Amino acid sequence: MAEQTAPNGDTDENGPIKRWPMESNGYGDDKAQDCERQRSINHHDHHPPQSGSSGGLCARLINLFHRAATPILASSHPLPENPSRLRAVGQWFLLPPSGKVAAVLVTLLIFAVWWATLISLTKNEALPGGSLYPILILFIGAWCGGYIIKPTTLPPLLGMLVVGCLLANVPGIDVAKDIEPAWSSAARSIALTVILTRAGLGLDPVALERLSLLVLRLAFLPSLAEVLVDGVAARLILGFPWTWSFLLAFVLSVVSPAVVVPSMLGLSEKGYGLNKGIPTLVIAAVSLDAVLAITGFGVMLSVCFSQGDLAWIVCKGPLEALVGIAFGSTFGVSLWYFPQKSSKNLSLFRSVLLIGGGLLTIFGSKAINWSGSGPLACLSLAFVAAYRWKDEYRGTGKKMPVEDVTGVLWMVFEPLLFGLIGSAVDLSTLDADTVGMGIGVLFMGLTIRMCVASLVALRSDLNLKERFFLPLAWCPKATVQAAIGAVAYDTAVDKGETDLIPNGKKVLTIAFLAILITAPIGSAMIAIVGPKLLHRTVEESNQQGSANPALDLDDEKGGNCKKRDPTTKL
Repeated sequence: MAEQTAPNGDTDENGPIKRWPMESNGYGDDKAQDCERQRSINHHDHHPPQSGSSGGLCARLINLFHRAATPILASSHPLPENPSRLRAVGQWFLLPPSGKVAAVLVTLLIFAVWWATLISLTKNEALPGGSLYPILILFIGAWCGGYIIKPTTLPPLLGMLVVGCLLANVPGIDVAKDIEPAWSSAARSIALTVILTRAGLGLDPVALERLSLLVLRLAFLPSLAEVLVDGVAARLILGFPWTWSFLLAFVLSVVSPAVVVPSMLGLSEKGYGLNKGIPTLVIAAVSLDAVLAITGFGVMLSVCFSQGDLAWIVCKGPLEALVGIAFGSTFGVSLWYFPQKSSKNLSLFRSVLLIGGGLLTIFGSKAINWSGSGPLACLSLAFVAAYRWKDEYRGTGKKMPVEDVTGVLWMVFEPLLFGLIGSAVDLSTLDADTVGMGIGVLFMGLTIRMCVASLVALRSDLNLKERFFLPLAWCPKATVQAAIGAVAYDTAVDKGETDLIPNGKKVLTIAFLAILITAPIGSAMIAIVGPKLLHRTVEESNQQGSANPALDLDDEKGGNCKKRDPTTKL
């Protein structure tokens, strides 16, 4: 390759400085250009501009500044070929910053810019005492909690849950308790929409068809077994009436989609369990499990407080599930044809319609008091729409652009969702007399659930390790407990049923215990044990330990600028 003389005419004692042609990566700032600029800076450091009659003072000031800044410039302290860990970390603090120091500074800058923007738009609402301020603090704190946990093998949501709980219960920093319930509920619903949409896009139709019977068995049998054991245990240990015992049992039996789905998507993106369709199996079953538990809870709540027609309530649950699947599937089929494939903004329109349709199913079902149909409708909508969309990208090695859109949304709503779930745990409601007995009831039910889940998978093509994994993935409890755990207590207070208020408070306490214990342990078990028990069929993605790229702020591998051999072709 021919040499080129520097365009600015720089020379040294050996003559003009040679420049080697560089290929651009299309962004105008690739590593070769960075290194070339670094060598140019070093050259100018050793050969300062000569001061003439005009501009001499300015040149001397610039030269003085360069000399003063040299000790803290990264270009003055190039890393050796194999630097020690301490030496590499020290490089982060030089100018310009790099590594994790640069990542933290960028993150702080992003938060500061958006916070200032919100203050400009809403005035006092984003300042202390405003309605947006506690949500902002919770979001930032939960994000930091996830980022701190990320380097470990534990899932980031564990850090988010802990931070949310601290911001709601520690005096002096308990800003989360000031979040308006309407804002909290809306944020959780939007996050649930994003979760279920991502889950629907990630379902494998071939595996789902092959595992349809196993999905039904896994969705219903372990939950029914746990309900039975929890109901009897609550009667014998807590002394509840039979109706309240089974009301508590349905509260405890439901598995949290907000914990299980992201954890399974994280394994799926790394290729674990895809050969047997295990992520699809668990994600599909968890939605049906929630419908069963919410339906049973509604029935028992009506019995406890004699609300509504019991026969209608019993029939309404399955009907909600069928209506949700039918509506979501119909909407999904319509997205095969709208927008038209010839549209210049096809991916944009598809993303808007998909997310908008998901929000419609979640919020619309609540508006008509058919909330049980919303999650299944959202899941069905994304699954059916993606069933045809995937044909356009099959064999290309590319993901659907819609998946990238939902991934960006998840960056925002993951810390918000789990921070809000953690903030829902009110430690002041934990009655010491109830805690021990409640934990006993909880673990008795979980033990039976895990045993039944293992037995359910016996008549399948899953091997021993995969059958052992299913019960572990079938434990976390969070969102539904946070949503319905306080309903019985609030109902007793609203109706003035003073004799039932203690029972409602015990249900609330045990529901919070279930969140505190099972959400972090269950998610950690999925993240840690999953890769050891499940077969990996594809290359691991670049996202290590988290499905949320917003938590991955490290430099690209090989991003350090090293001196290049001038004889090497660029």
